Amino acid sequence: MKNEKGEVRASNTGELDMEQEDQKMEQFFALIRSFQEARKRREDELEEKQKNKKVRRLNDDEPQSSWVPSFEWEDFTEDIKFRRPPLIFPSPCNDKKISDDKKPKEEDGLDLRLTL
Repeated sequence: MKNEKGEVRASNTGELDMEQEDQKMEQFFALIRSFQEARKRREDELEEKQKNKKVRRLNDDEPQSSWVPSFEWEDFTEDIKFRRPPLIFPSPCNDKKISDDKKPKEEDGLDLRLTL
């Protein structure tokens, strides 16, 4: 009888394990479903918000700003007064290189020009 009870116990624990696994799987899939539903709701909210913005822009009954920028010729002809003198950068030292490039150099005694 002990053997039979032992086998019964083993089968009972196996059934319990299967039930627990089934419950865990159901919880897992319920969790996945809830995430999908939440994502879908959020997407719908964002779409609705975008539609409301577009409708509001199209049906914008608020008056436009009354200020319109206008310029006068004097705005462009006045001298600009700087707070401090502008920075003056030295001229580049490329003048020597340009004049030296015109004259061929033969410092090493090698003629590196490709001529046929």
